[in-house]
Amino acid sequence: MKNLEPKGLWESFYSLTQVPRPSGKRKEIADFLVNYGKSLGLETLQDEIGNVLIRKPASAGMEDHPGVILQGHMDMVPQKNSDKVFDFEKDAIQAYVEDNGEWVTADGTTLGADNGIGVATAMAILADKNAVHPPLEAFFTIDEETGMYGANDLKPGWLKGKYLLNLDSETEGELYVGCAGGIDVTAQFAYPEVETVKGDIALRVEVKGCKGGHSGCDIHLQRANAIKLLFRFLKDAVANFEARLAYVEGGSLRNAIPREAAAVITIPEESYQDVQDLVDRYEDLFLREYEGVDDGLSFTAKEVDCPKTEMPEDVQDFLIHAVTLCPHGVYRVLPEARDIVETSNNLAMIATREGENDEKIVEVCCLTRSSVESRKEELASIIQSAFSLAGAEVKFSGAYPGWKPNLKSQLLATMKETYLKEFGSEPRVVIIHAGLECGIIGAKYEGMEMISFGPTIEHPHSPDERVNIATVQKFYQYVLAALKAL
Repeated sequence: MKNLEPKGLWESFYSLTQVPRPSGKRKEIADFLVNYGKSLGLETLQDEIGNVLIRKPASAGMEDHPGVILQGHMDMVPQKNSDKVFDFEKDAIQAYVEDNGEWVTADGTTLGADNGIGVATAMAILADKNAVHPPLEAFFTIDEETGMYGANDLKPGWLKGKYLLNLDSETEGELYVGCAGGIDVTAQFAYPEVETVKGDIALRVEVKGCKGGHSGCDIHLQRANAIKLLFRFLKDAVANFEARLAYVEGGSLRNAIPREAAAVITIPEESYQDVQDLVDRYEDLFLREYEGVDDGLSFTAKEVDCPKTEMPEDVQDFLIHAVTLCPHGVYRVLPEARDIVETSNNLAMIATREGENDEKIVEVCCLTRSSVESRKEELASIIQSAFSLAGAEVKFSGAYPGWKPNLKSQLLATMKETYLKEFGSEPRVVIIHAGLECGIIGAKYEGMEMISFGPTIEHPHSPDERVNIATVQKFYQYVLAALKAL
């Protein structure tokens, strides 16, 4: 991989794969970037929460041009296949070039091209003595994937540039000028456990092998949500075979479509074969419903040691009904552009954990997105109602604004003109449903003009993530040409 072109970019990306940087693990990657900036003899700053800013003086003759900010986030989404032994807090990503020579991917885990390629691009330009550019700032934020904390806590006045190039998009040839805002909706069911029915046996039922993906970029692809599939089965098993729920888990990140989900249920011993047959029927059903979309999914049941306690029947029923009712997927598209998602919800995670005073807690987490603030609030309220009626405590958190397009900006005009000059075709100007930090930064820096773009990255937020090599080279060429034009 280090021998690919542009060499400086790929060497930087390789070095990033060697630094563990899942969201929440900030210090090691921040220290790495601080040391990188200082090793180049450049002004290097770090704010109180860990964001890193590296300033490079303008090229000769461009000192009076407006400053440009290259912006990306340090963290990556930690997702792996269930059979992959890997510790994202300790292990280096095992990246490699696929046999066809067209893509870079990783062995059984996310690659971290989101947003490692953007960060590596900025690093390479900082080190490139031949690059021609205005006063330059490379701005690296913390924990974008889990709540955009770096952008949210950014102080006004820290950045000096007029133009911001966000390097965190995933389709070459597209310029993003707006994005959706989001809000986390979290529901908690607290309950005292009850004793398991004497003579019952236990099964661990598990959905695995779903493709998952980015809950913004991929939500329109109608991929399976492992939690929703599991709860379809649970509702049937409880209603018809006296199943009782002892434990449930699924999903791992608020912005990743759940790929796996599992539950431990108890059943009368005489219902064992009936429930196994039900599992087989649902697996066949799921494979038919998602043929050509999630062909690798599986649904299995395995007998396990019977737990001593389980969920009270009324809490179990309320939980199952609420999760079944909770919307997942596209809620509304833009009326003026029906191929663009306006509003969606990702039923992202469910987990069982210890509470206080010998209680257990089941927690359900959703990420609701919309480019229209009122629609975001509407859908979040719908989810709140579903879980509140079921007796759960519901909280909102992590809200961030959308990014309103400015189609008349000088930056957009220059970026379009530069792309046409370099490649002989016009870029596509779009609004993205995924969340970007531009809206948050723009709210703190009124008048700053922003564009988001990047090379082609497929299947971000899943172990199938890969980045197209040819588009990385084209992307780097475009960034250099844009800096020269600005």
